[in-house]
Amino acid sequence: MNIIVVGCGRVGAQLANRLFQQGHHVTVVDQAATAFDNLDQAFRGRTLEGDVLAQDLLRRAGIEKAHALAVVTSSDTVNCVVGHVARTVYGVPNVVARNYEPRYRSLYEAFNLHAVGPSIWGAQRIEEMLTDDPLRTVFSAGNGEVEIYEVLVSNRWRGRKLREMLTSTDCLPVALTRAGRAVLPTPDTMLEECDVLHVSATRESIETLRQRLAKEA
Repeated sequence: MNIIVVGCGRVGAQLANRLFQQGHHVTVVDQAATAFDNLDQAFRGRTLEGDVLAQDLLRRAGIEKAHALAVVTSSDTVNCVVGHVARTVYGVPNVVARNYEPRYRSLYEAFNLHAVGPSIWGAQRIEEMLTDDPLRTVFSAGNGEVEIYEVLVSNRWRGRKLREMLTSTDCLPVALTRAGRAVLPTPDTMLEECDVLHVSATRESIETLRQRLAKEA
């Protein structure tokens, strides 16, 4: 895919690096040449310096043939304008914008843009990890018959096998994250305190798991 990333700060550079590693043709645009220092040394995509609001620069970046565009500068106004122009003027089929300041969320809604707010998302994730409920829904399939839940493993389960926690065949492990690294767990995986476990389950089986975790609290 031909993808344009507008803004090469920490978010933009990380995104561009990941897209390039996946084999996409990536062009990064920023108003400051020094911003490209954020890119990995192995990055071999295009970089263009200039006013990101200038249509000439966007054309040079290949916006007329772009399959997707991410605008991730630290200015919500710039993000909305560039995203809106990309969609309505150039017909870019997939446009995603970064919502930098949470109070400007309504601005993205007015432009009908897909927006990602790292600060909002980060705050929600931290809040979830600080609260007492060990089970949190992160994905719902169908009409909610099957959902994916996140379990923060407590000290009570340290050194015990996953099979001791998940006894129901309707409650299946999806992934286990430890120290920021995710793996596919097996029933014999030994649990550690602060592991983050994702499981898929029916409503009935998750209630059984919730009760088991409450007894072990």
